[in-house]
Amino acid sequence: MALRHAVLAALLDGEYSGYQLTKVFDVGVSNFWYAAPQQLYAELTKLEADGLITGREVVQHGRPNKRVFKVTEAGAGELAGFAAAPARPLLIREDLAVKVHAVDVLDPTPVIAQLRERAEQAAVKLAFFEKILLRLRGDRDEESFLREGDRVGPYLSCLGGCRLEREMRDWCLETARTLSERSAHAGRTRS
Repeated sequence: MALRHAVLAALLDGEYSGYQLTKVFDVGVSNFWYAAPQQLYAELTKLEADGLITGREVVQHGRPNKRVFKVTEAGAGELAGFAAAPARPLLIREDLAVKVHAVDVLDPTPVIAQLRERAEQAAVKLAFFEKILLRLRGDRDEESFLREGDRVGPYLSCLGGCRLEREMRDWCLETARTLSERSAHAGRTRS
């Protein structure tokens, strides 16, 4: 997936300025695609040049004017073509997993600390995504929202983000516990 498809998907909810788009990415898209603000601004420029989005100037009083963007028919077609193409399997590049893989020949102490830190980060992201889910479904329960909600795509992608963060948190905690127990046991057998 290219960043362009993530931007097009984010713009389906309406017109956004570059600044607003960075907030949308932080809140709703970050569970499946990370992009730095400068990457988003560059992508908006490319998408507009390619005719996949259109921008317009909004005059603001007391603040600088801003440009807002929305998806064009060509952009919707690009997104439809992307959606119809076969999905690639999830590719993971996780440096913490490499450290765990090599932990048998390393001092496990820093790896255990990093696992615990990552578990905390995952827990924070999980809580954040769960708040988004509540906001998206409003006063409905999940089952009725999924059955009758206006746009379930953002909700479903956020559910996926919750599951990934929950699994990462659990794996980190279990792995840190296992390594700590092994380290304590090894220390007792050496004594």
